[in-house]
Amino acid sequence: MNTDKNSVTTSATTRILLLFLTLFVSGLYGQTDHFRVKGKLLYSDDFDSGLENWVVETPASPGSRVEVLRNKLVIDVSDGATVWFRKKLSGNILIEYRRKVIVAKGGNDRLSDLNQFWMASDPRNPDLFTRTGVFSEYDALSLYYFGMGGNYNSTTRFRKYTGDGERKLLTDLDNEEKLLKPNREYHIKISVYNGTTKVFVNDREFVSYTDPEPLREGYFGFRTVKSRQEIDRFKVYQLK
Repeated sequence: MNTDKNSVTTSATTRILLLFLTLFVSGLYGQTDHFRVKGKLLYSDDFDSGLENWVVETPASPGSRVEVLRNKLVIDVSDGATVWFRKKLSGNILIEYRRKVIVAKGGNDRLSDLNQFWMASDPRNPDLFTRTGVFSEYDALSLYYFGMGGNYNSTTRFRKYTGDGERKLLTDLDNEEKLLKPNREYHIKISVYNGTTKVFVNDREFVSYTDPEPLREGYFGFRTVKSRQEIDRFKVYQLK
């Protein structure tokens, strides 16, 4: 009997299977151990208290509304809107939530602009919440920005705003699988960990950027323009 040979073959097969499993799990979690190790839950909002935890910036318009309906944040606007979470965030964190762009027969329905800001601050004003929702008003802020399905669902982009008017384009995706689908719920996860920020969409890594001058604190905001969107299950965790 070739017992020793069979043992070696079995051992080699086991090692290959373990390697494959490790690579599969790494790919599933975007090759980042820290991403899947959630620490303390810092904040959670199921919108059962309305907009109590949020600051809305949007131009006044009879065809626009930002409100909570059936425990979901609804942004239904004909112009731009930013909805800021009131709490300043800092350190290693994970932000996650569910979000959908509604396309039916609404007057503002448009498949575009599932956008967000994070680690946002104003270098010239400690009060960040001073704007009206016009997109250009945010150019002078310091922040990270991820826009999925911008420009009528033709681009998905990640930028860093440097606080002096520059908006550095760091990731530019235009393949169809990285764009929006109507009425589809997206699970968005944004991590900030030791100088690296990442964006995951339905557990797929879209963005990974290690910043030589990382933004370590600031505010998070939902951003869009002319669309109808629903958002729920907002949570912020520490990352270990």
